[in-house]
Amino acid sequence: MRLFTIHAIAPRPTSVPSTTAAPAKPPVLIAEGFCWGAAIFGPFWFLWHRLWWAAAAMLTLNIAFALLLPGSVDGIALLALHALAGLEARDRLRARLVRRGLTLQGVVAAPDLELAWYRLAQARPDLVRGIS
Repeated sequence: MRLFTIHAIAPRPTSVPSTTAAPAKPPVLIAEGFCWGAAIFGPFWFLWHRLWWAAAAMLTLNIAFALLLPGSVDGIALLALHALAGLEARDRLRARLVRRGLTLQGVVAAPDLELAWYRLAQARPDLVRGIS
């Protein structure tokens, strides 16, 4: 079972509850855990997800490790750097969403993304209303 964090624009408090109002943007679900794409592809994965500073830092460290470290150590250092990227990638995505105004709305447990969306629709229909 995987955990998915739900990020959406926080609903504005109103005096009259509306059951037909759709959210401005659909929520974003991000899986917890190690990201193999970021670990394997490194800076390209960060660029794809528009994490510019993380991509620049990763690319700079890749080049610095390859040029400055001795041959017996650079492979281990690069492996450790890519492992760290795999561990931190999803957290960088979450931080980017918070900067864009999408707050953490909850957590869903499901074996895959499709079932996570289904469970989100059951638990929080106010977040997924109007999404086709």
